[in-house]
Amino acid sequence: MRLGLIGLGRIGAFHAQTLADLDTVDSLVVTDAVPAVTKEVAERIGAEPVDSVAELLAAGIDGVLVAAATDTHPELVLAAIEAGLPVFCEKPLARAVTDAVAVARRLRESGVPVQVGYPRRFDPAFLAARAAVESGELGGLHTVRSTTLDPAPPPAAYLAGSGGIFRDCAVHDFDAVRWVTGRDVVEVYATGSDRGEPLFTEIGDVHTAAAILTFDDGTLGVVSVSRGNPRGYDVRLELHGTADSAAAGLDDGLPLRSLEPGVTFPAGPPHGFFMDRLATAFRAELAAFTEVVAGDRPSPCTVQDALEVAFIAEAATLSLREHRPVPIEEVRASA
Repeated sequence: MRLGLIGLGRIGAFHAQTLADLDTVDSLVVTDAVPAVTKEVAERIGAEPVDSVAELLAAGIDGVLVAAATDTHPELVLAAIEAGLPVFCEKPLARAVTDAVAVARRLRESGVPVQVGYPRRFDPAFLAARAAVESGELGGLHTVRSTTLDPAPPPAAYLAGSGGIFRDCAVHDFDAVRWVTGRDVVEVYATGSDRGEPLFTEIGDVHTAAAILTFDDGTLGVVSVSRGNPRGYDVRLELHGTADSAAAGLDDGLPLRSLEPGVTFPAGPPHGFFMDRLATAFRAELAAFTEVVAGDRPSPCTVQDALEVAFIAEAATLSLREHRPVPIEEVRASA
């Protein structure tokens, strides 16, 4: 299989190496807006460098991965679709929910498969969490808690163009809780704090945030996210039901220090970043995309999935700004 990869920043370069290591990928064509980056990555992993997106799309590839800046996602995805090529697009589909709706409409008309990048769907513990819900072994769910704590904020330039903590960071939690529970969110109430760091105030964002989600069956979701957790990268999911409770993310790399006397869990070292915490998930996610390209499976994370997550993120952003609960239907109608 011959694939093309657009965008070789932090996540793009990571994907490039993962793809190069997959047995199903025979050759990889790469490009980035910075020619020197294209050259360096191509030489390091043995990929074929090209100078432009147009050249990549015309290089006889079987599928395309989009890992460029968020603002370019709509045009790049649509260009690939117009070329008839299956697409893997890093989250989000678009920064603005109105753009995501417009892209989704075009994609539905095309019939070309698109997979959106939400790697927690491929993490072994999250897969087990979904299976526990589907089997009924937890009873009826009443509370779901999802956590994402980054060890340090991204660069200022990235933050300024990210769309805010709910659209950029918490979307992984929003997707995870929808996917694991199999339920839709109907209302969001969100709050946040800049923690006294002027950068976040200047760009109209927050450093730490929380959201209360109400699902269509009455289950409550609690999402907690932060741009700064010096102990490490913390990704967890808790499921509390009428018969049992379970959690994903409670391994020895959990970046929490127990204060209970005699307790040695977690043994550490703490996870340093998403690339080590979710390495297995990323590999499985891209392997799944090769199956989508081959026509062996449908997209495991569809455009409609990404659109529903975008509605939740938009509702949380609006709730944070206006200090009120926001129904998802309000956001859906305005999009």
